[in-house]
Amino acid sequence: MQKLVFLFFLSAVIGVSVSYSYSQEMSLATFQETAQIIIDKSISQNVTASITLQSTSIQEIKIPAELEQRIRENGNISAVTVTNQNQCVLGVSEESCILINVKRNPEDKNFLQIQNRTIQIAGQFIDEINEVFDTNAELHSTFIHSSDEASVAMETSGVISGRGTISAVYTMPMEDTDSMYEKISAILIPKIIRDSGGFYDVARNLSHQENSKMTVSIIPTENRSLLQLRVSVNYPQTASEINQVSPLEFLKTNELKRSDYFSSGFYPLNSIIQVVVLDSEDTKVSDVKGNITPSQIIGDERIPTDISEKGWVFDPQEGQRIQGKYIFGKDTTVSKQELEFSLGGEQLQNKQAEKIEFDESIVVVIIITVVAIAAAVFYLKGYKK
Repeated sequence: MQKLVFLFFLSAVIGVSVSYSYSQEMSLATFQETAQIIIDKSISQNVTASITLQSTSIQEIKIPAELEQRIRENGNISAVTVTNQNQCVLGVSEESCILINVKRNPEDKNFLQIQNRTIQIAGQFIDEINEVFDTNAELHSTFIHSSDEASVAMETSGVISGRGTISAVYTMPMEDTDSMYEKISAILIPKIIRDSGGFYDVARNLSHQENSKMTVSIIPTENRSLLQLRVSVNYPQTASEINQVSPLEFLKTNELKRSDYFSSGFYPLNSIIQVVVLDSEDTKVSDVKGNITPSQIIGDERIPTDISEKGWVFDPQEGQRIQGKYIFGKDTTVSKQELEFSLGGEQLQNKQAEKIEFDESIVVVIIITVVAIAAAVFYLKGYKK
């Protein structure tokens, strides 16, 4: 999984541009907007809808350069997370949290040594983090994640809150998601992106919904940090009856528009809609109302062969785990009806795709981007293919 996250950074930092047979130039931006719907018919029976805004540029998610560099170069911190999830760790309830996750030192043999070292490292950063986010979080405890309970609560995993992670836990009064989103997005997201609408506006609308929660993450790597702002809404006990999937129903909008931030060029892979269906029995995609974009298998990934065309790429299309990614192509909006499809029917209902020849160089770019976009989100979600 670390390799996939590295691919995200590689694609984002390089900002690759490739000329191809459609006489257009495809570009990759460091800023990414992703809408995700998880329909869990297997275990929790919940549906979770989320919008994630992420970047590797501190100009697009404005973490102070000195703080980002200090966190990254410290070498001991695996992640910093600010969240209003109801139970960020066991023992915390009805409070918002700042978690500073510290890598375990093999020389620390008992809990007291682990606790002291974690607090000592985290203490170097908490005052500045409080200042950046306009919070006043105070030390609550040190927590060793011996299970995945926190990752289930925050819908994260790995360095964020997975098993074996050590967190210095700082707490503060619980804040409503809508006020938290308005405050933190005004701090972190530059005006040019806020005024560009798109998924940002949908996230703002979601923040007013019941059961909405927000998480901001700083995940350092060797050269840059992955910076994320995520708003999610949980719909408890609603998955089992779903046979007709309407992604925008869970995002509370009839139309999803791309950010105007991308209007200066052709950035088809920087706005992605993902739907994941988990089921205890085999099922399959059917009755797709909109387009299914032509695709082919490259390695282990199904890759669109014409990214100027809007539509779904389902991979896999059937089984106990279904995943669909929707790309906008040259379009800037998609309607609620265009994204609807069914589960368990007989006919996929897509028109026969023409055989399209395309420059092999674009295959590399699409593989890096599509895999990396999924990796960045699924890395935090904990879903593995």
